[in-house]
Amino acid sequence: MRVVVTGANGQLGREIVELTDTSSDEIVGLDSATLDITDRDAVHAVIAELRPDVVVNCAAFTAVDACEEHLDQALNVNGHAVRWLAEAVDAVGGHLVHLSTDYVFDGTLNRPYVETDVPNPRSAYGRSKLVGEHEALALGLAGTVVRTSWVCGYHGWNMVKTVLRLLGENKPLAFVDDQVGHPTFTGDLAPAILQLARDRRSGIFHVTNQGAVSWYGLVRAVVEGLGRDPEMVQAIATADLNPPRPAPRPANSVLDNRAWRDAGYTPLRDFHEPLTELLDRLTPNP
Repeated sequence: MRVVVTGANGQLGREIVELTDTSSDEIVGLDSATLDITDRDAVHAVIAELRPDVVVNCAAFTAVDACEEHLDQALNVNGHAVRWLAEAVDAVGGHLVHLSTDYVFDGTLNRPYVETDVPNPRSAYGRSKLVGEHEALALGLAGTVVRTSWVCGYHGWNMVKTVLRLLGENKPLAFVDDQVGHPTFTGDLAPAILQLARDRRSGIFHVTNQGAVSWYGLVRAVVEGLGRDPEMVQAIATADLNPPRPAPRPANSVLDNRAWRDAGYTPLRDFHEPLTELLDRLTPNP
């Protein structure tokens, strides 16, 4: 199977491309310098040349707060560009796997969100990603949407690396305890996405590691995993953030992976396991 990965320089895209070393599939990574997904003609030309069986779209404008100010850019990258990819993939008889987010929900439910819950994004980022979902799902059986949450990995920037930086600078650790979600690690997420691509599963799938926790709880787990005292982490409310964040965050980002389980796949591990592996990779013993 030939797989094309857009956004191949991002933390998830790079992880998928690196599966080339252990997979029998041919995986071709395209970064933003190689392919601007907002350029319809370029998208059609590249996909027609490569003729992939599957395109995994990891390209996105993920700066959540910046999306509030750069609305057109967010909509073009996260929404309209998915249409160009869908058109191009359809023209070569391929399958599109599009990455989406917990931010398509408003976070007000008192239970985990399942795939059939009605989205109601509160932020520009979430609204733009929902447009992308609609464009991907317009392909019908040739389209898959993977919603995930709180992504952390070896590449790129994420919460685990933020905590490491703050500890290295001896800065205080104060994180919100009123936003809850499933931390998801690229080492587990990347092969799960490739499996969906290989099986050409259509529709919406929530794919996350297991174990619901607040940001405060996740940071405590990171600090404890480093052999430090988790009591150094302070819990604060979202309303107490200074300065406040421009984009509203869902209070409940917990995604129930029901469709994944119903399809016969094994749930991804509790997040503590891949967190330990990531910390070992980021902080190797001398």
